[in-house]
Amino acid sequence: MRSLRTMLLGLFSPIARTFSFPPSFHYSTSSTSNCVIREMGDHNLHLIGKGKRANLRLCIVSGYKTDLLEICADDPTLHVLFIPGNPGVVSFYTDFLESLYELLGGTASVTAIGHISHMEKDWEHGSLFSLQEQIDHKMNFIQSELQNFEIPIIVVGHSIGSYISIEMLRRAPEKVIYCIGLYPFLAVNTESSTQSIIRRIAASPILCAALSSIVALLGLLPTHASRFLVTKSVGKSWSATAVEALCTHVLQYHTMRNVLFMAMTEFKKLSETPDWSFMRGNQNQIAFLFGIDDHWGPLQMFEEISKHVPGAALAIEREGHSHAFCCSGAGSLWVAQHVASLIRNQISRSN
Repeated sequence: MRSLRTMLLGLFSPIARTFSFPPSFHYSTSSTSNCVIREMGDHNLHLIGKGKRANLRLCIVSGYKTDLLEICADDPTLHVLFIPGNPGVVSFYTDFLESLYELLGGTASVTAIGHISHMEKDWEHGSLFSLQEQIDHKMNFIQSELQNFEIPIIVVGHSIGSYISIEMLRRAPEKVIYCIGLYPFLAVNTESSTQSIIRRIAASPILCAALSSIVALLGLLPTHASRFLVTKSVGKSWSATAVEALCTHVLQYHTMRNVLFMAMTEFKKLSETPDWSFMRGNQNQIAFLFGIDDHWGPLQMFEEISKHVPGAALAIEREGHSHAFCCSGAGSLWVAQHVASLIRNQISRSN
């Protein structure tokens, strides 16, 4: 069993970096003309009390099938748009989003938008999408779905989603008033052996195809077998619903190929020096949360931002949570409390 666990840990290392692990969902019978809506479970709402449940809506954004995870306020004063990491599976973030909605007192609508082809079904027939294409996809969502909203937008991103959020602030300054990056991946960490390994795999089409094929084969195993293997390898501390999300959404050939292709383009782009000038010019609209031991968002980057963007709101999480903060209800709730506090402070300053 130890050798099996070692093998699977190596196999899953390229996809284990940004996972967050939500409660499972079930399909509801409601639908709209271009969307299918699924209602998410409420397994962890006891953390902050009963409240609205998130709906998973399948829609068309810039011509691509897209998962949206939404909680709509009755009379919102702002809209929180969440950008996931890589893999960009929005259902991983359910606990966090539902907690955030409740902590904001129902004053904000909350939407998470998934990445193209990081989904359970291969809607795009094997096409691969780069970091830039995923950024364009998020901008098209603002233009098509949120352009006519008169309320301001606050963008929250996790990992590479933090970089995407900064780009959205750059491209839509008239709509996006604030940007929050959680455990941000903003530049390649040359001291990280994990990043070095993933970078080599992602740069090789042959290795990408091989790894994606092996992952897909695991996804074809009987349900109990695939969940057992995942639990015994990378998911020992994961909830059952987290394992379910991984097995249904990520153990797919098309998803794994897109995770690795996007990672390849991330490494290329984030080898460049961050645009300190832009961030410094918008420092009052930017906040970051770092972790203690996170090679994707190392404390060296915290120090760099402190030096180059002194007006940004920076914090370090010291509660023992991880880069994949949504792997637990406690992590989801703590980060949601931090984000809600940042949003309330920003709104009070604006007023």
